[in-house]
Amino acid sequence: MSIFRLQQFSVSQERAAMKICTDSLLFGAMMPVGSEDRVLDIGAGCGLLSLIAAQLGAGRVTGVELMDDACREAAENFRRSPWADRLQAVRDSIQHFADMASGRYDLIVSNPPFFEDHLNADEPMRNAARHNVHLTHAELAGIAERLLAREGVFYVLLPVQSGITFTRLGAQAGLHLWRQTVFRGYAHSKAKVAALTFGRQPVPGPVFETITVYDEPGVYSATARTCLAKLLMRFAESENARDSG
Repeated sequence: MSIFRLQQFSVSQERAAMKICTDSLLFGAMMPVGSEDRVLDIGAGCGLLSLIAAQLGAGRVTGVELMDDACREAAENFRRSPWADRLQAVRDSIQHFADMASGRYDLIVSNPPFFEDHLNADEPMRNAARHNVHLTHAELAGIAERLLAREGVFYVLLPVQSGITFTRLGAQAGLHLWRQTVFRGYAHSKAKVAALTFGRQPVPGPVFETITVYDEPGVYSATARTCLAKLLMRFAESENARDSG
């Protein structure tokens, strides 16, 4: 069984089409969740982001996942976590879920499909996780706007180039870019993914920042270690040792 162990919980990802990676951990660790927030995780997969939201203090977290196997795995991960009473896995398309939803969310998070075409018919589960065959970016922006509370925040991880287009789609839907954080492997590397934060109110100037993950192969940067310390024990221990020293 493929188990990813974090500081406060473990995640089974045996049935997950896309496995947990450093980008998804950083994205989750930087999630702008407030105490007692009502959170919606669109395309929950194995439930990683939902679990992180619960760890960070969310009051109620709903993970919506289209793929049956992935949703069952997320539900199992939720039941085994310390926050089982605050987590719910829903097997549904986000389009149908949005049509039936009766409330709005303080925070909506999503690590959506990365690519718009070039499908490989031999890997349907992986395709569903990496390609927007079930949910276009325009639909995602529109649904986020429909389900977001008045003062809510929409937080999404996308490839840098897709993020440029998505920012325009968000504005058309009524969501404005507040912050863009790009992740690059090394100081000399080209950034590949960006965490985008949107809200209903436009801001005079969005915040743009870059996080370098590694100083050298196998050596995480101080910024990455600080971000990941709340999730991974090895970084928490090193941060505690540095503070006590």
